[in-house]
Amino acid sequence: MPAEDFNRPAHGAYAELEALIALRFPARQIDIRKRRRALSKMSGGNRANARGRGIDFDEVRSYQPGDDIRAIDWRVTARTGAAHTKLYHEERERPVLIAVDQRAGMFFGSRHCFKSVLAAHLGALITWSALNCGERIGGVVFSDDGHRDIRPRRSRKTALGLLSTVVEFNRQLQAPGVDGGEGFSDLLAICRRIARPGASLVIISDFNGLLQQRAQEHLFQLSRHVELTALHCTDALEQQLPPPGDYVVTDGLQRSTLSTGANTLRSSYARESSEYQAAITDALRRVGAPCRRVTTDESPFQVLRDLYGGVSA
Repeated sequence: MPAEDFNRPAHGAYAELEALIALRFPARQIDIRKRRRALSKMSGGNRANARGRGIDFDEVRSYQPGDDIRAIDWRVTARTGAAHTKLYHEERERPVLIAVDQRAGMFFGSRHCFKSVLAAHLGALITWSALNCGERIGGVVFSDDGHRDIRPRRSRKTALGLLSTVVEFNRQLQAPGVDGGEGFSDLLAICRRIARPGASLVIISDFNGLLQQRAQEHLFQLSRHVELTALHCTDALEQQLPPPGDYVVTDGLQRSTLSTGANTLRSSYARESSEYQAAITDALRRVGAPCRRVTTDESPFQVLRDLYGGVSA
């Protein structure tokens, strides 16, 4: 893939392993270690639910002369009547886990590529960036029919295994999609099982199913223990109807004509879409999980480069 293509949107209905491997080159310009910068940008400047690399809380003990007054735990002090200080220790390594959605609903796109391909490219860039920065990487790839998780390791073999799994699941997608046994709440349950406390988890999905109660319960429990980031894959056609006219549409089996000329239909579609997108973003932010919406006509490299920033010389 020519270097200049990295600044363009991904393309195609299916992901190519060769293209995902080639993304290791532009990924050198993305610094995944600047996660706190990204979380701050995505949350509009609000404090994220987890710290980046730095210090972790250890314990509370009685205040001793010389302790930093800023470290006093005022709640414990008020409860006990005696000054207590919070102690911290250097934060342990934070493995990076990537959850890539390859369900049937992701097999859709009206510009450049399908959402499933967009998710594959975003996942590949984060994988290579994390590996370049010396992080342990792993994750889970899931479809309507099942999932496969990859335990985090600091190795190129693990990276290739993760990307190969993404392509394998991606190649199984076809229209029309048939709902299977695994929904979004199942994905979050899997993430809770494999993500140890302190891990950094990036979920790349269209988040279809997130608004269900069971999914939100899993999301809340997950967000209590991991540094959670959401990359919301979407397509322009999911946000507004195409220009007024008659369009032939198909689900792979049947064909029909869609007329988009009525102003009431167009405005209603755009309004409901906007409300749905906002509901997803709000559900994520309620648990401190910032969300970046990514469309199929954006360059995955540019999105992540702008989000995380470049590698310092």
